[in-house]
Amino acid sequence: MTLAWTQQTLPAPFDAERCKTGFERWFDLARKPVWENMAERFAQMAQDPAQHAVLASLFGNSPYLTSLALRDPDMIAVAFDHGLDHAFDLALDDVKTAASAAGTDQPTAMMRVRRAKRRAALVIALADISKSWDLVQITAAISKTAEITLNYTLAHCLSATARQRNLGIPHPDDPLRDCGIYAIGMGKLGANELNYSSDIDLIFLYDGEKIGWVDPDRMQQILVRMVRDVTRIMEERTGDGYVFRTDLRLRPDPASTPPILSALAAETYYETVGQNWERAAMIKARIVAGDYAAGQEFLKILRPFVWRKHLDFLAIQDIHSIKRQINALRGGSKVNVPGHNIKLGRGGIREIEFFAQTQQLIWGGREVSLRCKSTCDALRELCAFKQISEVVRDELLEAYEFLRNVEHRLQMTHDQQTQTLPETEEGLAALACFLGYDASEPFKSDLMGYLRRVESHYAELFEEDSPLGGTDGSLVFTGTEDDPETIKQLHQMGFENASMISSTVRGWHHGRYRATRSRRAREILTELMPTLLKSLSETTNPDMAFRAFDEFLKGLPAGVQLFSLLTANPELLRLLAQIAGTAPRMAKYLGRNASVLDYVLMSGFNDDLPDAQTMLVQLNEQLSQPGAEMVEQWLDIARQWANDQKFRIDVQTIHNRHTPHQAGRALADVADVSIRGLFPRIANDFAQKHGGFDEGGLAVFALGKHGGQELSPGSDLDMVFVYDVPEGCDESDGEKPLSPGHYFIRLSQRYINALSAPTAEGVLFETDLRLRPSGSKGPLACHFNSFDAYQNNEAWTWEHMALTRLRPVYGPEKLQQKVMACTRTVLCKQRDPHKLLRDVYDMRNRMAASKGTNQAWDVKLRRGGLVDLEFIAQYLQLNHAHDHPEILSSTTRKVFKRLGKAGILPDDDATWLANAASFWLALQAMLRLTTEGRFNPENASTDLRRMLAGAGQCEDFGELEQKLSDTADRVKQIYDRLITEPAEKLGPVPQPD
Repeated sequence: MTLAWTQQTLPAPFDAERCKTGFERWFDLARKPVWENMAERFAQMAQDPAQHAVLASLFGNSPYLTSLALRDPDMIAVAFDHGLDHAFDLALDDVKTAASAAGTDQPTAMMRVRRAKRRAALVIALADISKSWDLVQITAAISKTAEITLNYTLAHCLSATARQRNLGIPHPDDPLRDCGIYAIGMGKLGANELNYSSDIDLIFLYDGEKIGWVDPDRMQQILVRMVRDVTRIMEERTGDGYVFRTDLRLRPDPASTPPILSALAAETYYETVGQNWERAAMIKARIVAGDYAAGQEFLKILRPFVWRKHLDFLAIQDIHSIKRQINALRGGSKVNVPGHNIKLGRGGIREIEFFAQTQQLIWGGREVSLRCKSTCDALRELCAFKQISEVVRDELLEAYEFLRNVEHRLQMTHDQQTQTLPETEEGLAALACFLGYDASEPFKSDLMGYLRRVESHYAELFEEDSPLGGTDGSLVFTGTEDDPETIKQLHQMGFENASMISSTVRGWHHGRYRATRSRRAREILTELMPTLLKSLSETTNPDMAFRAFDEFLKGLPAGVQLFSLLTANPELLRLLAQIAGTAPRMAKYLGRNASVLDYVLMSGFNDDLPDAQTMLVQLNEQLSQPGAEMVEQWLDIARQWANDQKFRIDVQTIHNRHTPHQAGRALADVADVSIRGLFPRIANDFAQKHGGFDEGGLAVFALGKHGGQELSPGSDLDMVFVYDVPEGCDESDGEKPLSPGHYFIRLSQRYINALSAPTAEGVLFETDLRLRPSGSKGPLACHFNSFDAYQNNEAWTWEHMALTRLRPVYGPEKLQQKVMACTRTVLCKQRDPHKLLRDVYDMRNRMAASKGTNQAWDVKLRRGGLVDLEFIAQYLQLNHAHDHPEILSSTTRKVFKRLGKAGILPDDDATWLANAASFWLALQAMLRLTTEGRFNPENASTDLRRMLAGAGQCEDFGELEQKLSDTADRVKQIYDRLITEPAEKLGPVPQPD
């Protein structure tokens, strides 16, 4: 085809000065030796009015095309003299046969493909601006250039790899023939619709059975290196320019997979976690390089994934929800021409493509004619299939051609991959001129008309759908790259790292977490996404809330049930967002125990906490339900019940609905009830095989915070097991009898496992038995006589301090009373006050040396914190219980009140220390719920600061920080007055002569 133009059809030169410079440089070509034979022809072209007009159009509108014309002026001469078709073929002549790349060195191969691309681009531009080729021919020629240069590059790299890396190919002289390696062209390349400066979207696959390997273990590594060489050769800029930018992100799960995959791996991915947007992308898939036959077989295998035999209504819902995320509103939307993105913006090219592709997905499984790759062909077939009217078809086709022409002019001006209109009036005037307009206003008017019509038809596509989640804006997470409007919307919602959020959500849709691997889970999540992001954005640190929710999602074993629950209960989603934003530890726990969210919806969740007896009745009812006859079932039931209760307490804690003592008591009650509900059943099950003893038995005692009924979220249970049997009883009376020691040690181990062994419902409580007699070296359970003897004769002072918090939880009443009587005797015995003082003082100093901290927010170990407070209470009990046994209590707060009542502490100090205990416990509970690792107030969200201030009964966080400092200072002052100063006055322990 010859150049078919008139001066009226050519764009006038916008920049006269640049046009003049272009011609000056054109005339300078004649002076270069390389063009001396063409000098006369160049002069003729500059003087011929028609040909001069073509050159002027290039020089006056496009610096990039000017550079191409001056670099390869012979191609313009060929186009003028022999026609565009011949010139285009000539441009690609050196690379059109991929086999010719075999054995070619890399510099030569790189030069050839760049020269071919450069010369072809010049010819295509001539055909475009002269309107000699229509849009279909233009985009097909660009696509053909990409396909031919890619084949040549792949052949060169495959040949080089075969020579260098022990790769066997069937035909070394024709590397691509039957090689088993191929590239799938996606997007506009697959549809033969490339724009002037397009990336080329590719998926590289291989069939391992068709490749011969000397070293098969390195197959993947070698192929990855080869594909990287291919993309580097295509993309790298040299003195000869570049070929095409490549994009491999449309391959299956690009963040987790190598640049080339086996066909089997890709097939497995699409069959298991392939998404509807990937189905839409695969509509345009076409083999564009390598082993075409092997590639066609793969696409044939993939056909059922893309084209469903029956209407898949879940998929239709997913398509609807994707469209509603984009949320194009009919009429009234603002489109400003300056800076508008004609691809991604309202009324742009993407909306036309989406309009066609969504309907192709819905109906293409039944109607084969709708399976076309070209957007324009799809619109025509949809009309023939009576899915759209002729008016809609024609208006969208006209808009598509207009917008693609605008896109080409934008890109060929400076060879930039852009679809964004200039923001200045001068820039718009230049673009309008290059498009053939006399001024910018008519262009802007035409453009607005096309954008409005596209927007209107696009919004009508699913006009019965309502926007999701009440969001006003675009939230699109399909594809492989950030959607600009979505990034903008996320910023407006308050997220700072919008790109991270967009990338993470796409990862969810790729099925990277167990919860999102099923298609149904991803479809519901798509529906839920706007409401979810809106809820997270309403926290004071949306980014932290999002990251915590991501951790929550990562821990979920499945997603459909939970996502459905959240969809049906927006208030639950708001609670989850609050937890994610302020209590990441709770969020992580929820990820492992998501079923507790069901409990939130039950009536009574926000009521006052029940007492232990009421809870025991509830648990026993569940443990006694029909079918619960096995130990494993009891463990799961107890865990589910206890997790529900703990979550309820934690939620009420972050809402400050109870005092720290109420929360600590409630958590201790949950632990007690779990023990009292499970242990009798465990004991009976154990007795089925080993029998029991007529009298005596095994008793369980709590120590530490469990003993003091001051449990914090996540606390271990400190326990002691004590047993007793009548004298002369040598073994149990069961089928497999055991001696008392073996019997109760093994039963104790069963009890521990019942609490701490992980099951499908998680762990009930972690346990710590290091406070038992003789510590970790002693037996798990000790005989009462051993316990009594040890405490009276062998125990260290610190063990007696721990004993002040001993509390019975479960076991024979008579044995419990004996142990508590023994304990009371030990605690009330007369002590050497100097030895006691030195022991307490030395032990606290050793603890400070090994575990001490100067961190203000380490409320347990900092000086003046919980440990100092507990040391004061325990020291005073051991020092004064002989004369005042009434001061004994396992609860620190009660100890201080009793010390004041007994006159051992001044009333002011006693009251103040009791309140300080409450203060520290409240802060510790809130920090454990809301913070992982060390708390840093500088990084704390406003919500978390507010919650901590509320827990500390302060008006604001500043007041809390002051109270924190003041409380620690005064506790330390009292500690020093009672312990440090008297101990230092005593001096070191006198040594015997």
